[in-house]
Amino acid sequence: MDLAFLTPLLDRPGPWASVYLDTSRATEDAARRRALLDRAAVQRLAGAGADAPSCAAVRDHLAEAPAAGSPPGRALFAADGEVALDVPLAFSPPDVAATWAPLPHTGPLLGLLDDAVPACLVAAVDRTGADLERYELGRGEPMGTVEGPQWQGRGHRAPPADRHEWHYRHRVEDSWERTAGIVAEHLAHTWPHSGAQLLVLTGGARERRAVHDRLPQQLHSATVELEGGTGAGGTSREAFDRRLAAAWKEHRSRHLAELLDAFHTGVGRPGEHRTDAAGTETAPGQAAQGIPAVLSAARQHQLAALLLQTGGHDPERPVWTGPEPEHLGVHRADLRDMGVRRPAQAPAADALLRAATACAAEALLVPDTLPGPPGGLGAVLRWPA
Repeated sequence: MDLAFLTPLLDRPGPWASVYLDTSRATEDAARRRALLDRAAVQRLAGAGADAPSCAAVRDHLAEAPAAGSPPGRALFAADGEVALDVPLAFSPPDVAATWAPLPHTGPLLGLLDDAVPACLVAAVDRTGADLERYELGRGEPMGTVEGPQWQGRGHRAPPADRHEWHYRHRVEDSWERTAGIVAEHLAHTWPHSGAQLLVLTGGARERRAVHDRLPQQLHSATVELEGGTGAGGTSREAFDRRLAAAWKEHRSRHLAELLDAFHTGVGRPGEHRTDAAGTETAPGQAAQGIPAVLSAARQHQLAALLLQTGGHDPERPVWTGPEPEHLGVHRADLRDMGVRRPAQAPAADALLRAATACAAEALLVPDTLPGPPGGLGAVLRWPA
């Protein structure tokens, strides 16, 4: 999961009011029930020690919620008398939860957010270039066209049947190779500013594969290939949505499996050697497990992917934190050594999600049915420890 949506929580020192509550309106007495839940949330915040301005900000924000179309649940985070973030939840929290703490209580989010297809950058590729659009919630917004060498044009002409035919075919092939490179380079430049979380390549199998192969390595984990095209390319939006949902589900499963494999292969103490399934000796260090190792990696901005598993005890264990995301330690003295005058404690999941957001790492919730990190906390690193 891309954690960029948590960025508004990074620039305030706290303390933070965090509220999780059911906002569904499926029953006849939903409005009355919702009012009681809103009131309970504010009362629990006050009982937890939240200041009056933050309690008032949460109360007013909930009162302004629309009467219809509410998500199953919401998570609100407020500080300094202002709601900094309101996150719609895909699942209703089991109960009203309200905390007043040094850090936002973000740990429960991973299990309550939607698994729906995120915003996508779609490139419909052919031999002359690509049409781009930003695609979200069944709607596409055009983002321009990328064109290859102009001599070939947008049409298709039969090659001449004479002694120059081979040279013509070679020139066409060379032109296409250059076009694929141009498209890949443009996508790499556009991606950081697109606001998308998934890059989708559509069009002919050979064309989209050629572009895929030329993308920067860091884009490969966010890229899927999809048969056909979008509505503009002759495929209905409904059909495209179905294909995209299936591709996203497969992509997520494959991505999680790859990260878990990288984690289990890479954990260990520097200098140790292990043997993988193929009998190859490997040096651990590309992953970290347990609170001390993961905190150390987070302090050095090494996190590539944070792995949390609810069945473990480590995500809820308290760690010491300070004003900055990299202020992390197992002991209070660790923070004193960093120059933090007033260290505070927070659940490890909350502290590490803040650190992961700050260094643009992703976070994944590992199902209890899969072999996750012992204790429920681990990380795949950007470079070896």
